Amino acid sequence: MAAALGSSGAPGAVDDPQDALLAGLIAFMTKDTPSVQHILDLAEPFLREAAGLTAATVYELDSETGLLNPTARVGAPGARDLLTAGKVFRMAAGAAPLADGGRMAIRLRIGGQTVGVLLLTGTGLAVLRPETLSPIALHFAATLQGIAAEKQRQFLSHVSATIRKLFEQGMVATTVEAAGRTLVTCSAEAFRTDFGALVLVDGEGIVRYIHSVGMADGDAQFRHLIGTAATDSPVWRAISEGKPVLVTDATNAAVLTCGFVRTMGLRSYIAIPMMSAQGCVGMILCGQADTRDWTSRDRILAEQLSVEGALIVDSAGMRQAAQAHVAQLSHQAFHDSLTGLPNRSYLLERAEQAVGHAASTGGRVAMMLLDLNGFKEVNDTAGHHVGDGLLQQVAKRLLGAVRENDVVSRLGGDEFAILLTRDPDEAVATAVADRIVERMREPFTIDDVEVKIGGSVGIALYPEDAGAYDALMRSADAAMYDAKRDTKALGGGSRRAHPEVS
Repeated sequence: MAAALGSSGAPGAVDDPQDALLAGLIAFMTKDTPSVQHILDLAEPFLREAAGLTAATVYELDSETGLLNPTARVGAPGARDLLTAGKVFRMAAGAAPLADGGRMAIRLRIGGQTVGVLLLTGTGLAVLRPETLSPIALHFAATLQGIAAEKQRQFLSHVSATIRKLFEQGMVATTVEAAGRTLVTCSAEAFRTDFGALVLVDGEGIVRYIHSVGMADGDAQFRHLIGTAATDSPVWRAISEGKPVLVTDATNAAVLTCGFVRTMGLRSYIAIPMMSAQGCVGMILCGQADTRDWTSRDRILAEQLSVEGALIVDSAGMRQAAQAHVAQLSHQAFHDSLTGLPNRSYLLERAEQAVGHAASTGGRVAMMLLDLNGFKEVNDTAGHHVGDGLLQQVAKRLLGAVRENDVVSRLGGDEFAILLTRDPDEAVATAVADRIVERMREPFTIDDVEVKIGGSVGIALYPEDAGAYDALMRSADAAMYDAKRDTKALGGGSRRAHPEVS
């Protein structure tokens, strides 16, 4: 500010400090982008000289809650400041400033709306003229309105960015857990909190999944909560009606500090329920280790995340269910319903792939077909339920006789196929076949009934015995029948195929 007071030494070329204040405000407001504290700091020396000012506070009115929040201050606050400032709302909007002992409360209005209160404390406030107080009040009101508009713009931009990120990432999540992880990460970022946690429950209200953000030990410290009733946590009970809970100081809150809040070590937090048609399916908990005054904007964001979060989780659940259904149908299409083994279609597809790979790398493939000896007699004498149980046990023994990458398939009836990959030679194939034959000879027990059978195995090798996967199947089938003819006894045996004649 360029000018100076002639006799007092305060800025301005005008001797009257009230006139100098107005001139200084006009000069300042036309040059700079002020904050409320800037204006108060500029006005303080003039008001001190003119009216013995000792302290001043500017309160911003929260339009959502109706609360007055101090936004700028000079001097020490008084114990009754907020009470005095609140009294202006008992008066008409256009009433004169409220004088209360050594305090004066001035309503800050612009565009027909009250945006705050200016509270002055001093020894000679009565000398302040209306033509001084009105412009001062207008400057503060205009600044508060501008700041509020900028806060709202930033808030809307922040919410928009948060929701956009949530949908971009959450709507491609293929599991409820993945959607939940995205949701709690976005929420912690949105509220700018140090910690966050997601809790998912099943239909019985039992905690099934917890994921945390910012915790030093990750999710490990929540393991003791898995399998417990969510209602054991007071904060869960507090959100049971579907409304977010915002706690400034957990030590003074009506909600007891235990369960999730205690585990996370939170002092202040926001608890957001995720509501579906079936009720509360989960909760987002964001907070920090110190106190925090949550705003009405925080509550609005929490309510929006509650709705959007439930939508994200529900959508992920539907995608997860759809994928599980497709996987089930795919499994049914390529697997035998009785034994759970791959069926003929799956075997032929894998055999074609294995032969193609072997052809390109110079490797080998072995195909073995197994036919059970004596299975029909078991069905005829012990019943089909015993026969079904026998087939299931045969499947388990076959899986135990081969390597992880090999394929055991049920072709139908009592006929099985074994595809050996990883470049098996004749010795390897023969050893596997002999192992299978020996395992088939060992007695089976089904429903306390001991059953004895055998197995005949035909072996065919690519490329020695066949040049294509379908020829490999035919060669193994022929060798299996040769083995069956050669082993009249129940115990069975194995036979190598004759090379294919081209």
